[in-house]
Amino acid sequence: MPNITLIATTRMGIEKMVRLELQDLGCDQIRVSEGRVEFEGSLTDIARANLWLRCAERIQLKMGEFHAETFEELYEQTQGIPWERWIPADGHFPVLGKSVKSQLGSIRACQSIVKKAIVDRLQSAYGVDELYETGPTYTVQVALFKDQALLTIDTSGDGLHKRGYRAASGEAPLKETLAATLVKLSFWNRERLLIDPMCGSGTILIEAAMIGRQIAPGLKRTFVSETWPQIPAEMWARERQAAEQVILPAGEMQLFGYDIEEENIAICKQNAVLAGVGEDIAFAPKDIKELWIDRQYGIVITNPPYGRRMSDFQEMNEIYLALHKTFRKKKGWSVYVLTADRIFPRYFKRAKPDRVRKLFNGNIEANYYQYYGEKPPRRQGTRDA
Repeated sequence: MPNITLIATTRMGIEKMVRLELQDLGCDQIRVSEGRVEFEGSLTDIARANLWLRCAERIQLKMGEFHAETFEELYEQTQGIPWERWIPADGHFPVLGKSVKSQLGSIRACQSIVKKAIVDRLQSAYGVDELYETGPTYTVQVALFKDQALLTIDTSGDGLHKRGYRAASGEAPLKETLAATLVKLSFWNRERLLIDPMCGSGTILIEAAMIGRQIAPGLKRTFVSETWPQIPAEMWARERQAAEQVILPAGEMQLFGYDIEEENIAICKQNAVLAGVGEDIAFAPKDIKELWIDRQYGIVITNPPYGRRMSDFQEMNEIYLALHKTFRKKKGWSVYVLTADRIFPRYFKRAKPDRVRKLFNGNIEANYYQYYGEKPPRRQGTRDA
């Protein structure tokens, strides 16, 4: 089978991180646009990208892209795509859709037209009058933006944030893909001390531990494309075996998580064990206002439980003030805070943020405030900030 075009979908603001991940995997011809990163690859890259990408949301197979202002154009162009190359005679192919700033604004109608065009194409290709759809699933998506239609088949199944280790989570959990992004946007490496003083269900530290030990994020789950006859089971087995062989030993990192709720700490420990990093992180119940730092250099990455209710304002003020009090003189500490509360910089007054990134946790817009600390001595690690 010739090379194929794949798309790693992303949240806004994360595209460049996904591009870097793809470069690390050896992918080329990478093209970045809002919410997606396209790259050329092979069948092996479907498995490799699903197993290894930490920051992307899904891996999609690009089937076609064209201009369409009428339903006739949408039907004709869709029918002209060789769907039989992927979808077998018994393939199950639900169609999802979305439309933004396009003449074809009825999503339901677009889905129906695309479904009919694919049915007609497959019936002709296989010489049958009926498709029973009892086989593997090939979820098709038609996405229209400014009258440009993009047709893809999803290779992931569940979103890539579902790593398979979250047995339980606290209120408003941080998505695993975003937590990994927060870590990778910092200058943390496995030799550096990392603390999350409001760790919730432990996602930031678990993702850091997996990065530090080179554990592929998709190693403990399955993907819908594993059921496709076009991708040999041996290929998936080979890629999983290769991922397992590069995992580094446990217990060699300095990762600490604290939370005021003992129930959250129990969840953290359980999730860490399921992720295979239970020996790498020390979790303990502790109020951030009681946090004491006796080390000169380190990194904080945290996602405070910002303003869920009006009654939280006083509590949040105290949290922000506690962060400022603890780290105002710790010039060797880098502090990274993700919050939707825009007043945070008024309280953390050590300095102005070195960088502020706009990110999204689900549909919640948040800012990632980055305060760089002094670099530690060279023997304790390099590329630190």
